[in-house]
Amino acid sequence: MSTRAVHIEVLESLDTSCLINALRRFFPIRGHVKIIRSDQGSNFIGARKELDIESNLNTSTVNKHSANHGYSWLFNSPNAPHMGAVWERMIGIAKRILDSMLLQHGSTRLTHEVLTTFLAEVAATINNRPLIQVSSDPEDPAPLTPSILLTQKTGPVPAPPGTFDIKDTSWQQWRYVQHLAQTFWHRWKGQYLPLLQTRNKWTINVPNLKPGSVVLLKDQDSKRHEWPLGLITRVIPSENGRVRQVKVHKKDSNKLFLRPVTETVLLLLPPPAPAQKTSIH
Repeated sequence: MSTRAVHIEVLESLDTSCLINALRRFFPIRGHVKIIRSDQGSNFIGARKELDIESNLNTSTVNKHSANHGYSWLFNSPNAPHMGAVWERMIGIAKRILDSMLLQHGSTRLTHEVLTTFLAEVAATINNRPLIQVSSDPEDPAPLTPSILLTQKTGPVPAPPGTFDIKDTSWQQWRYVQHLAQTFWHRWKGQYLPLLQTRNKWTINVPNLKPGSVVLLKDQDSKRHEWPLGLITRVIPSENGRVRQVKVHKKDSNKLFLRPVTETVLLLLPPPAPAQKTSIH
């Protein structure tokens, strides 16, 4: 909740015992937790009873329970998935993509090792999404990601070199995993990016992009875990004054690229110009 990161575990079943084992794997890796939040699934309720964890729907009593019992378990109201918006949004997109991929590729080839490795790649893809710009240098718009908060390392984990065609990967499991991970990356990017930029059709006037704005580029050729950022250096308005094209200085490149505004996602507006001082004589 504090890092907006996701952690994915593989469970053999949806019973209470498997959920407790997943929690016990989570704690040694991610550390002690103070609050667990979830819906009121039967395995969640069973795990709370088995572990004898305090439970309360009133968040005002969390601190007291945490101090007395180590951590608390807070349940959402029944039939209210919207109350888990922060985590439901990320996991919901991932589940829809995984469902469509399994329908296309089938699940017969997904051994436990392949599935565990693939879901680790899925978590890495989600955790490398940009959250906000942290650098004050407009020439270096480095984004903050959940992965940076978890690992304290700035660079994403690079994907193995090469192309992974499904026709050439039937005899090597690791290549098959990379093919699945690459497929998930392309679908994830296609579904997640539109959520960052709402497009109301001709009903609301949105501000034009300005020079100095930091944007995320919808580059179809970007590699896995790469989110190309750019700095707008020039805007090209149309006859009605609306900006339709921009010149973008891409990070780690000395070239300027001409891009339509539909291929950019605004992340940060330029700082306002300082007010000019006037003197009265």
